[in-house]
Parts: sequence; C-alpha cells; structure tokens
Amino acid sequence: MQTQPGTQFDVIVIGSGASGGWAAKRLSEAGLKVAVVDAGRRHTAADFREHKPEYDLKYRNRAPEVVRRTRPRQSECYACTEYNYDWFANDLEEPYTTPSGKPFSWQGRMRIMGGRTNVWARQSYRFSDLDFKAASVDGHGMDWPLGYKDLAPYYDIVEDYVGISGLAEGVYELPDGKFLPPMAFTCPEVQLRTRVKEKFGRTVTIGRTANLTKPLNGRSACHYCGPCERGCVTKSYFNSAFTTMADALATGNCTHVPDAMVFKVLVDPDEPRARGILYIDRVTGQPHEVLGRVVVLCAQALESVRVLFNSATPRFPNGLANSSGELGHYLQDHVWNGGGAEGEFPDVAGKPSLGAPKRPNGIYVIRFRNAKNGPKSKSFLRGYGFQGGWGGPDFRWSAPGFGEAFKKAMFDPVVALNLGGFGECLARRENFVEIDRDVVDVFGIPVLRINMGWTENERAMIADMAVSAAEMLEAAGARNVRPWTVTDRMPGMGIHEVGVARMGASARTSVLNQFQQTHDINNLFVMDGGGFTSSACQNPTLTIMALAVRSCDFLLGEMKRGVL
Repeated sequence: MQTQPGTQFDVIVIGSGASGGWAAKRLSEAGLKVAVVDAGRRHTAADFREHKPEYDLKYRNRAPEVVRRTRPRQSECYACTEYNYDWFANDLEEPYTTPSGKPFSWQGRMRIMGGRTNVWARQSYRFSDLDFKAASVDGHGMDWPLGYKDLAPYYDIVEDYVGISGLAEGVYELPDGKFLPPMAFTCPEVQLRTRVKEKFGRTVTIGRTANLTKPLNGRSACHYCGPCERGCVTKSYFNSAFTTMADALATGNCTHVPDAMVFKVLVDPDEPRARGILYIDRVTGQPHEVLGRVVVLCAQALESVRVLFNSATPRFPNGLANSSGELGHYLQDHVWNGGGAEGEFPDVAGKPSLGAPKRPNGIYVIRFRNAKNGPKSKSFLRGYGFQGGWGGPDFRWSAPGFGEAFKKAMFDPVVALNLGGFGECLARRENFVEIDRDVVDVFGIPVLRINMGWTENERAMIADMAVSAAEMLEAAGARNVRPWTVTDRMPGMGIHEVGVARMGASARTSVLNQFQQTHDINNLFVMDGGGFTSSACQNPTLTIMALAVRSCDFLLGEMKRGVL
C-alpha cells in the first residue's frame, strides 16, 4: 500500500528480513507507529511450495537455463530454482558492476517479504569475545565497541522467540544458547564426534539451527520434509514473514509498504537530521515519500550502503553519515567451502530410501585454530569452522553400467560424509563498494560497484581446512578420504556480506556506534550486517537479530528521553 500524503510515522524501517522484522516487531509492540518500506511483495499462502512435486512445475525443475535468463547471478545461489526464482531480484533489471578480473557474486537479493529469511540455511551461532575483541588478540583491525556480555541477554531473547535447536557443549569459542532439543546425529557423525574429541580435543556438534524440534508460539515442529528454501506451511523454520512481521502487523501499529525500492534517505536541509525516505514503486515506477522521526536501514548490508551513498548531500558529499570516509569499506564475506574433505563409511549399515526423513541440518565443527588457549597458527590469523555431515545411506548415483546391472548397483549404498570450511575474512579497507555513476537500474537508481578479493591470509586458511578435515575423517575411520580446496572461490558465495558501515567507538574511524546509530545523524540507524566490525567465522544472522533488538531498545529509550 502507499501511505497517505503527510502521514508521519515514528519510525521508518527499510526492509523486512532478519533485522527489519525484529525492528518492526520490537518497535510496534512498544506502541510506536512504524512503516516497513519493503522492496519485496507480500508473502502469501501460494509461496509455500515445499511439498509441490517437480512434475507440477513447467520445466520439472530440470531447466536451470530458464532461471539464468533473468537471474544469471541469483541462480548461483543454491536456493534459487524453478520453485522460487520469482522471489529473487531480476539481475537484468537490477544489475551491479565489478572491476575487470575481480568478480563478486551478489546473490540472495530477495524481493518478497522476509528477505533472505525465506531461503537462509538457518545456522544460528553466537559470537564470543574471541570474535568481538579479536583485534586485541592478534592486532588486526579493531575491536567491536561492545562485548559478549552486552549482547548475551539479547541472544537469549532472540533464541527464545525464534527457536534454535542444538546441544550445549561448553566451548568458549562458541557460547551455548537457549536451545530446543537437538536433532539426532547419524551413525558416522557420532563416530566422527567421538573420535575427534578423543584424538584432537575438538568438538563436533549438531548444527544449531532455526528449525523447531517442538511446537513454539503456534508454530509446529519440523516434519523433516527437507527443502526449507521453498517455504514451510507449518512455519517450522524461522522466516520473518510469518513470525516477527506477522506479530508487528497484528499490533495495528505497523504499516507494510510493499514493492517499494528505496532510493534515498531524505535529510533536513538545515541540520543533520533524517526526515523520511524516497522510494520508487516497483509496479508503477512512480516516486513516493514516507516521512518519519527516525529512519532504520535493514535492507541488507550492501543495499543499505547503496541507499546511504545515493543519499549524498552538500553536507555529506561522499555519502550520508560518511564524515569518517569509511562508508562502503571493509567488505567481508565468509570463505565459504574454501577447503575440506569427504570420506566414506562402508562399514556402517543402512538401506537408502527416497522416502526417508530429510534432516534439514548438518553437523558443525567448532573453531579450533587460534583458539583462546593453545598454539597459534604461523600461517594465518583468526579461524574457521566446518559445516557438513549427513553420513546417512544414499543411492550409488554414479554407479556404472546399464539396465538391470545399473539398477542393482544403485542399491549398493554409499555412506559418505563431507566437511566444508567456513573461514573468517579479515576486514581490509581495500575491499569496498562504491556507486557506479555510469549505470542505473530499471528504476533509475545508480547501482553499486563492488571491489573485493581474497588475500594470502584467506588462501592459507583454505589450505589448512583441507588438511584438518582429512585428518578428522581419517581419525573417525573413514575410507577413500579425499581432501579438496577451491582457492579461487568467488567472493560473495558465502552470502554473508558484512562490515561496510562498521561500528566503532570513534566517529573518525567508523560509521556507527555500538547501538548501530550513525555517528553523524542521531535519528538514522543501520541495523543489518553492515555494522559488523569483523566477520568471525560463524554465520551472522543470529548476531544480526540480537544486535537489532538491542539497538531498538536503545532507540526506544532515546525516544522516551526526548532525544529522538
């Protein structure tokens, strides 16, 4: 819907994803009038497609080139298929640019309520002070302006509401949370967990995932159908569209403005104060304004920074709230599946079945390199964790032969387990984004130019991932262990972009304070991953949500004091 001319909101939230949904819920439940200005359309019952058979699709989900015609970059995302590619941005209509020889995969650009929470992998891990205060440990970059004790109560709030299943392990590098019952390990995973602990002292745990293992807040427990990225009619995984956003709208204090491509933040010409936003209606192409006392950017790190750059004023000629000159710098994305290993467990009995339950989760190996205690790596800073697993029986899809022999060979089960490393990318100023003034999208908005590459630190980490994964699988008794590396993995493939509007204690070296409030404009906040001072090696979404709740509580307090 379009807001009525002259309507004044208490808070304008841009985006309806992980942080936008929480901001909308937290603020509207406190009685504020909130407008959620959303590039996506409404989420409807027709978007629950997880049980739709492939034969009901026009191309049987067997024609990826059809998806690539309009989503050449989005189709690089594992979750973008014929089932749901209409949820993703059209890359031809909404391009971005990169320098020659420095590709970047900006995928997961969603155009449906809930944003990336529609298709995220749901892995939910807390950061520790080894992450928040990493610079004090190894001297690279700078510490976050907050610590674990500041965020721990907000992790609790988010986990209680979202529903995170997992196991408490008592490991400093990965703080325990408030967990629902864990999903079960497979037999090879138990073997790996036991022997890796015995031989190396490392912890293999079940993935901490935002999938319910018991009913919560009217949502049903997961029924193990598998393809969460196609929707969930039982609402068993966390998607802000049917959780936080639904709660916000139910208050009557929240107005959802769909199909609204935000162009810029509007600023008072006489003082550094945001007064609203300008957006382009994605359906009609017409511009509209929404006015409010406070503006909160939750569009996703790169999208939010694009808005700030396009909001430049005479006072802020290099981008809104950019007196530090740091806006757009320190882009980070995880070293996603840079290295690892796979192996087989032929001694583990099992019969493959297409109808077996599909656990929507894997295992997680907690960071053990450059840990709080123990030796430090001589070849790289920071660390990595492993995601992977399964280890259940599967058909031998690569069996040789034809006809009856092939059919029989297919039933000779393969019991394999794979470990893929997720590594921390160091915050470096030379990894940055800027506006490409020569290119605009279909709405007439200047696009981003993304400059990012890996360094020797990431490449050394990738090599170590393969070595450590192989030694753990061998210790577990795996056979045919095959280490692997992908040293030229394109940046962006982790879909964990953070850091381009970083938090810091000083306005000279950062864009935001510890409450994600811009140093330059006190009624302008950025509550998505843009504020991360460093990336850690854990998936960022749980921390994004916890930070958003903390920042909203600060915002509410400032409003009560009459400061905002």
